[in-house]
Amino acid sequence: MTQLFDTYQLGELVLENRVVMAPMTRARCVDTVANSDTAEYYRQRAGAGLIVTEGTPISPEGQGYAYVPGIWSGEQVSGWRTVTDAVHSEDGRIFAQLWHVGRLSHISIQPGRQRPVSAGAAPAHECKTFAFSDAETDGFVDVSDPRPLSTEEVGRVTRDFAGAATNARTAGFDGVELHGANGYLFEQFLNPSTNTRADHYGGSIRNRTRFLLEAVDAVIEAIGSIRVGIRLSPFSELFDMPSYAEAADTYLYLASELSRRDVAYVHLIDQRPAGTCILDVGFLSAFRACYRGTIILAGGMTQELAEKLVGNNLIDLAAFGQPFIANPDLVERMQNGWPVTTPDPSSYYGGGAEGYIDYPRFARTTA
Repeated sequence: MTQLFDTYQLGELVLENRVVMAPMTRARCVDTVANSDTAEYYRQRAGAGLIVTEGTPISPEGQGYAYVPGIWSGEQVSGWRTVTDAVHSEDGRIFAQLWHVGRLSHISIQPGRQRPVSAGAAPAHECKTFAFSDAETDGFVDVSDPRPLSTEEVGRVTRDFAGAATNARTAGFDGVELHGANGYLFEQFLNPSTNTRADHYGGSIRNRTRFLLEAVDAVIEAIGSIRVGIRLSPFSELFDMPSYAEAADTYLYLASELSRRDVAYVHLIDQRPAGTCILDVGFLSAFRACYRGTIILAGGMTQELAEKLVGNNLIDLAAFGQPFIANPDLVERMQNGWPVTTPDPSSYYGGGAEGYIDYPRFARTTA
């Protein structure tokens, strides 16, 4: 039976184990450039078979959170190079998560204080982001009302994704992951409640998935399919994304289309309420039947669940998020049955080294 700590062949890469460090926003880069602390943070966690970085905006317009490192400028590429060099020095593997938040932004971090863009004009009710309430005060604020992207602008955003992917390769990343989950821009096009467009990006499942698949195609053309993954959150209602009747059909259609494109992986996230499971065995089996490539699953992951899902061939890789915050040596801890530290939520977003790079590795004591 396949084990969680077995090696795994992902395209041209050999992963040392089947544990993935999931992307997590940490908001530690004041000037949107990855720095020495960023490099140290990821270096410490290079024991994961694969690291997927925090969401990395592809353009100034794509930003939704203050202090996150982007990947649209030469300075940002150089900053990320220090990160990839640090991870590779530990024989780790790392993909950049390419991000456009769409409507989940605030005018204080948009170029010229413009309104955020989206598939349509529907606001994200009662949703907040980490931005600025005035010129100097950061914190969680209500997102701003969006405007719809024009048909021509959708093509421009697609090119932004391709450019960011090229920058990621220049920065030394092993590949990229398009962020198509969690209520961000791609999902705003997938969901008919937020996508009320009358052009060829709205209406049918084929039209609502068109933008995402065009972006995938553009990124594949830029860097090759074996270096391209994508994250999806089927049935998620995060950030005011209402449920809809065609959700299963939409994601199984995407599974087939992504399989046809032979992307490196699909990274599913189970946005489950406490004590429940949205992506059950039935859906995972259906997705596996439609998509022949590597499947990663995140969301409320435990070692026990990961071992079961990997062992039963429902997924190939298991992604852990919050446990990696306080346990840079998480893989080693799980492998040896060592205790796992609980992270401090107050240090998740913003700040400096505290709660970021000062969590220690496990130290065995001798009597």
